Amino acid sequence: MSLFVVVKFLHILAAIVAVGLNISYGVWMVRARRDPTHTAFALKGVKFLDDRIANPAYGFLLITGLLMVFLVPFPITTLWIVIALVLYAALVLLALFVYTPALRQQIKLVEAGDMTSPEYLRLAQRGQVLGPALGVIVLVIVAMMVFKPTL
Repeated sequence: MSLFVVVKFLHILAAIVAVGLNISYGVWMVRARRDPTHTAFALKGVKFLDDRIANPAYGFLLITGLLMVFLVPFPITTLWIVIALVLYAALVLLALFVYTPALRQQIKLVEAGDMTSPEYLRLAQRGQVLGPALGVIVLVIVAMMVFKPTL
């Protein structure tokens, strides 16, 4: 079995793990909205899965993706690769500087018993908008990898 095949298999596996976990976050939050006593558990669960499994899988995706580019070789300036890398950078920046800090603050407020304040509601609304927006970015990246569009 060639190195490229192994790297491609690991890349696909990491994508399944990362994207699959991200999709599950919506389920966690719907369950928490149905029973607010589970909100702290759901938020902490999402944060744990994001920090410990999904985000490392996304990092591994970058490494294996770049490795495949150099093994094939594809020029790094190929349009679909450039688009995917730019979207990946945007995804990382939004996650690091907007999504994760909001989630952290939301957890603090829930732990303090403050789920009705304007600040908590603002953060919850941000999560409801940003989560799907980040998901769309991920889906576009996946589409770039699968379909490899050219102009």
